[in-house]
Amino acid sequence: MTQEGLAIFWFFIIGVSVVFYTVLDGFDLGVGIIHLFSKKDEDRRIFLNAIGPVWDGNEVWLVIILGGLLAGFPPVFSTLLSSFYLISISLVACLIFRAVAIEFRSKQESPRWRKTWDVVFSFASLFIAFIIGLILGNLVQGIPLNAEGDFIGSISDFFTPYPILIGILAIALFAMHGAIFLTMKTEGQLHDDLRSWINPCIMVFVILYIVTTVVTLLYFPHMTATMKKYPYFFALGILALFAIANIPREIHKGNDGRAFISSCAGITLFISLFAIGNFPVLIRSSVMPNQNSLTLYNSGSSFLTYKVLFIIVLIGIPLVLGYGFFVYRLFRGKVRLGPTSY
Repeated sequence: MTQEGLAIFWFFIIGVSVVFYTVLDGFDLGVGIIHLFSKKDEDRRIFLNAIGPVWDGNEVWLVIILGGLLAGFPPVFSTLLSSFYLISISLVACLIFRAVAIEFRSKQESPRWRKTWDVVFSFASLFIAFIIGLILGNLVQGIPLNAEGDFIGSISDFFTPYPILIGILAIALFAMHGAIFLTMKTEGQLHDDLRSWINPCIMVFVILYIVTTVVTLLYFPHMTATMKKYPYFFALGILALFAIANIPREIHKGNDGRAFISSCAGITLFISLFAIGNFPVLIRSSVMPNQNSLTLYNSGSSFLTYKVLFIIVLIGIPLVLGYGFFVYRLFRGKVRLGPTSY
């Protein structure tokens, strides 16, 4: 395999890791976003215990993404974290606060104590979702980079209408995904209440998705350049809409698991559309994009590095997938509170 082929392979591995992160930690974030909508302490405990055994394992994919960028595309890693420095630090802080809130919430019986950590958990989850969308929106729009790949803008450049729109879209997507996940893990009145939350979440997401699609087509034509060259890629967008449309159908029929699979498929297709639209660009420059953007071909590692990474992937990814399969199988089924529950 050539160096170019290995670079594309590593891009694919990072893309798959992004899919796993958004699908898996996505429902964790969604549970946090809708956490405060439930008023009963018992219900909120069920929410936390639904994700309790898996949330930290789901974040492993975020580590793989950043480690993959560092190893496979070092200039992209350095430019990404230096350009989005304050935003990245905010993301890390929210990840820390979310973890602390999950672990500290049930340490005391005090309603005030629990309410405080409920708020921290919910807002940290919301901000994480928004920041993820904000970063993706800026990667589509482009950020000001000079010929050396150095960021030459200011923090205000990241908070323009399009990235903010993508941030809000991410919140809606994860809230929908989290609500569907919780329907699989709950029973009784709480399960019925959650089922009634799903359709409003879908409606909000679909409206935002339509608006985002129109804005993208009008102002960022590069996102459809590859699809125009290879029209069969447009099928992914159609399949994504069918996947989302299938969710209320499956919920109505009582197939919560299939609804969740449809949600996972929709997220996978959305990420695929993002990757195809940007390919082969990893960080787009808004200043002379043809010269200053960081791509697979001008920011990749050496051939030897890719060969070593290829071996690591063959060993490491199956281990991560195997561990995840074991944990999800072990904690499958409905959530019931016990003496050791959060």
